[in-house]
Amino acid sequence: MADVKTRQIPAAVTLTKSAEARIAHLMSRAPDDAIGVKLSTPRRGCSGLAYSVDYVTKEIPMDEKITTPGGIFYIDGASVLYLIGSVMDWVEDDFTAGFTFENPNAKGACGCGESFMV
Repeated sequence: MADVKTRQIPAAVTLTKSAEARIAHLMSRAPDDAIGVKLSTPRRGCSGLAYSVDYVTKEIPMDEKITTPGGIFYIDGASVLYLIGSVMDWVEDDFTAGFTFENPNAKGACGCGESFMV
């Protein structure tokens, strides 16, 4: 019998250290019933899809699950195809703070940056 080699499938989204630290911060202040943080892409804005990060209280089998040092990060199963190869970061400056996304699947974005299209 031949040795079977298995290869771990890379996560759809790569989290920077800053994003992982922000997830840890969010989970340290999370409601008692929260089991992690979830990224989804609801339909919104002028370009069609937006990034949404929220607490999640129930694990859904179709969601991608990524274990980070600060907690579990989920990616909505229906959103994974729009996000493959993306990098999620947490950026703060003097005026704003928020998650940012480098998404190779995005074909365009609205002028205000609220939404994107694939």
